[in-house]
Amino acid sequence: MKHSLTLSRYLAKSYLINLIAILFGLLALIYLFDTVELIRRASKSDTVPLNLVLQMGLLKLPEVGQILFPFAILFSAILTFWQLSRRSELVVMRSSGYSAWQFIMPLVLLSLFVGILQITTINPLGAILLTKYEQLENKHLNKSDNQIAIFQGGIWLRQSLDGSPVDEQDSLEKGYVILNSKKLDQQNWRFKNITALYFGENDNFEMRVDAKTATLEKGTWVFKDVQTHYKDGSNNNHALFLLPTRLTIQNIIESFSSPESMSFWELNAHIQTLEETGFDASRLRVHYQSLLAQPLFFASMILLAATVSLRPQRSGGTLILISSGIFIGFIVFFLSSYLQALGYSSQIPPALSAWSPSLICLLLGTSVIMTFEDG
Repeated sequence: MKHSLTLSRYLAKSYLINLIAILFGLLALIYLFDTVELIRRASKSDTVPLNLVLQMGLLKLPEVGQILFPFAILFSAILTFWQLSRRSELVVMRSSGYSAWQFIMPLVLLSLFVGILQITTINPLGAILLTKYEQLENKHLNKSDNQIAIFQGGIWLRQSLDGSPVDEQDSLEKGYVILNSKKLDQQNWRFKNITALYFGENDNFEMRVDAKTATLEKGTWVFKDVQTHYKDGSNNNHALFLLPTRLTIQNIIESFSSPESMSFWELNAHIQTLEETGFDASRLRVHYQSLLAQPLFFASMILLAATVSLRPQRSGGTLILISSGIFIGFIVFFLSSYLQALGYSSQIPPALSAWSPSLICLLLGTSVIMTFEDG
């Protein structure tokens, strides 16, 4: 069977134009709604200028675009096939001896390329910009800073001496505490081998507290088996040592619930660091596997689009086509969200949770198209 490179380029070009148009249209719509919401939130403060709000909306767009990608690919493929059918180009290709696979495959290959580009380039860029967005949001809209981080040295957090979150001005005026724990027993929420560094005004070091364990109990850090080391060189031992805090266990959990702000290239190392520290990294593992599955997932969207677009056009066919696309998009979104939720809760393995939607859509699309081809 003949296969024309010129035809493949034509199909890929038509699909790419539609993909860019639909993606930009969806992004423009999302940007409009996000900006309106940011303006509403910024109206409560006189210190947030309009240009900063517009900038924040733009910083969030790449991450939103990654969420919209599967839908943009699905609808752009449906639109491409519909245009080819409306202009009777599909009929001409069929009469020239081309099978459905020969004019579907250019779109599939292009979608695979877009998926690889998305996880290797767009995702890291989106993570950087989303981090910047969250910093601006916390500084200007939430009026707080995320004071919790995990590195290879364990979990780190920072708070003021009275327990409240701190910004740079507060730290200079009131003093603050930096805490580091090497490991966490998450089942009992007991921090092990914890160190607290006390700083006074103007970042002057005051003392160091070393404890074998610490727990969060009703607005208080409770340190046990404690040694205190003061800046004058004196030391003391304590059975218990208390530090007021507004931090809660839920704050700690929520601080690690947004894997989208982490680059694809950093995820694997961060997962290992989390697990070594004692945190459950199921959410990050599902997100990482979902990114790996993106190229296959995008390709499966092309096959699903073909199943509803390659049927003979009848009266009311356009409305049926649009309705079918919306229905498929809803089912795919629901299936992906449901399986991801099972993965997050460790009810199924992360790989199964992330790859199942792609494989199900791929097998379903392939079987339907093969049925069409075999008559």
